[in-house]
Amino acid sequence: MKTILIPIALLAGILTFSQTKTDSTASKEKAIEGVTVTVKKPTVESKVDRTVFNVANSSILAGNTTWDVLRMTPLLSIDNNDAIKAEGESVTVYINDRKSVFTGKELKEYLKTIPADNLMKIEVITSPSSRYEAAGSVINIVLKKRDDEGLKGSATLNNRQNTKNSQYANVNLNYHKKSFTQTLIGGYGDNTNVQKNSSISTAYIDNSVQQIDSRSISRSKSPSVSSTSEMELNGKNTLGLILEYYQSDYRNESEASSFKTGPSTPAVAYLQNQNASGLNRNFGTNVFYKYYDKEKNRILDVNLGSNYYGENENNFFLKNITDQTGSSVNTTGVLTDTENRNYYLKIDYTQPLGQSGATFEAGGKINFNNNVIPNTIYGNNLDDLSHHDIFHYEDNLSALYANYSRTFFKKLETRVGLRYEYIDFRIRQEVSGRSRRDSYGALLPNLLVKYSFSDRYDLSLTYNRNLWRPWYSEFNPFMIPNNDGFYSRGNMDLEPNPSDRISMKLGILKKYFLSARYLYTDQDYWTNNIYTTIKAENGQVRNTIITEESNFSGKVHKYYLFANTNQTFFKNKFTVNLGLGWYFINNTDFNTRNGLSPETNHINYLSVSGNFSYTNLFNKNINLNAWVEVSNQNNGNSYTNKPNVFHNISATKIFPKTQMEVSLQLMNIFQRPNYDATTYSATGMIRRSSQWDWYGASLSFVKRFGNQKVKANIKTDVEKDGGGGK
Repeated sequence: MKTILIPIALLAGILTFSQTKTDSTASKEKAIEGVTVTVKKPTVESKVDRTVFNVANSSILAGNTTWDVLRMTPLLSIDNNDAIKAEGESVTVYINDRKSVFTGKELKEYLKTIPADNLMKIEVITSPSSRYEAAGSVINIVLKKRDDEGLKGSATLNNRQNTKNSQYANVNLNYHKKSFTQTLIGGYGDNTNVQKNSSISTAYIDNSVQQIDSRSISRSKSPSVSSTSEMELNGKNTLGLILEYYQSDYRNESEASSFKTGPSTPAVAYLQNQNASGLNRNFGTNVFYKYYDKEKNRILDVNLGSNYYGENENNFFLKNITDQTGSSVNTTGVLTDTENRNYYLKIDYTQPLGQSGATFEAGGKINFNNNVIPNTIYGNNLDDLSHHDIFHYEDNLSALYANYSRTFFKKLETRVGLRYEYIDFRIRQEVSGRSRRDSYGALLPNLLVKYSFSDRYDLSLTYNRNLWRPWYSEFNPFMIPNNDGFYSRGNMDLEPNPSDRISMKLGILKKYFLSARYLYTDQDYWTNNIYTTIKAENGQVRNTIITEESNFSGKVHKYYLFANTNQTFFKNKFTVNLGLGWYFINNTDFNTRNGLSPETNHINYLSVSGNFSYTNLFNKNINLNAWVEVSNQNNGNSYTNKPNVFHNISATKIFPKTQMEVSLQLMNIFQRPNYDATTYSATGMIRRSSQWDWYGASLSFVKRFGNQKVKANIKTDVEKDGGGGK
């Protein structure tokens, strides 16, 4: 066991100030009525290293969860596997600058428990500083913070009609008294989703073609509760405790039909039914201490926390197979009991340096993970599968970072950062005896430079070195059946994927922004399709497809061009944000090395997004919002066959006297979302399409009470202004 360094940090900022001016006349005194001036932030702000989606008090929040709003955030997309991507690349999700321990479907379920009404903004940080533990872009979800005296809160009831009906209820309470603040959020969801999938796979070895059509219905009942307690010990010291709990009790039913034929292979058909049930729970704790000296602009932030995630799942498959030998009935059950434990200590320190206006930030983190996944398979025909095994994944990740920021000539902003990460991890299977232990360190530098020609024109340049690590479950080699008739497994031999990113951004009149980004990597890992044979217990041999994560070497060059504008009209009542992106990916070297189809040597496509909002229509307290996006979800060796069109229209009526709101939302009513992409491998290709259930209508009722005023930003002045646009 190597020595672990506990990092301590230093950072800096600039303290903003306000100026009050009074007028008086010598002849007489005038009583002037108080006037409140509200400066409305643009819906989308384009900053040096990030794009900020300001959603507070927007009608886009009504009746939605945080997961729903992420779908409508500029630069973000969510693929058919519920993975969040920024500009086509995987992201790391933070909530109030605290990294989430979830990814994929686990992250989706968690974010669905956070009501959108609590959102202040969503930051898409495409060039994160060394402060962030990230492999690429960062999504920072910033929640509202209320600190006015007394009790205030809201209650929300939502009914959503997709293919099936779903309901959601939430209560949000906040109490502030002198130096103590308590927030309590409780929610309950009863959601039903329907999804249709189809795939056509072609195996190069025998030119056989297999078509599979499936339909699944899933229902989940999800209670959740979170508590945040914060005590200001004095003017400089704050102590707090965050507790979070959620669970999901779910049921899933699916049916799939398949037909396979080829010039040299006999026809094989099957019908498969799946019944699945499960219960997952998450409990998280975070004790934090913050020291903030406003006079000297010094900040010490300490976070100590743990997270537990557990899931019990039972899948049962009934499969009727018909081939040249006749018919047979196979039954297969899969029992999975996942236990994940995470412990961490994070320390950050910030302070200015001398009189130059420079700031220095440093810090570090120690992170421990202990994950266990037992799998058991039972049934009357288990083919060539292992019946039982227990997968263990343990790691210790330590990190140190430093950022130095300084502005020269009042025009040139700079930030230089360096992060060092060291990981020691152990992987093993108990029954099979397979194991792996490895460790490595990585230096991750970053650079930001911004030059302001005037208050109307500026140009910025950023560079980031990134490292994407495999998720723990992607290492698990235990092979299990899927609801579409395929099999899936992880890969113990996965390696991290390094990449380099360079971006430029030109700001014009503070309304128009042109961005260019270049990404380079010489290694990646994708979902690989393996065409193989599996021997059944009765001695019969069947051809099948196994999906697994695999490393591929080869150069990939990605180029992005993006244009964005944010405009306001009619005395700031009508806001329009438009974005247009062009993507070009050169996979020539990568495809040649890995024997992939030359059809994806050069991929280029356009993406378009627009967000339109109107506040106080006809002075009747009616807010309107519309969002539309045309996107392609190309991912590694998967190429989108046609773009997807998403849209959302909502109207909210506010009743100020009773503090009530009623909102109607229409989701993708003109075209139901349909994912359609082809995945290429050296052994074959699969075209998959999915019809999503994110369409229909939603009706919400919100009752508020108390003072609903919130802070403009949860961050301190130093944190907002320091660190090159942080």
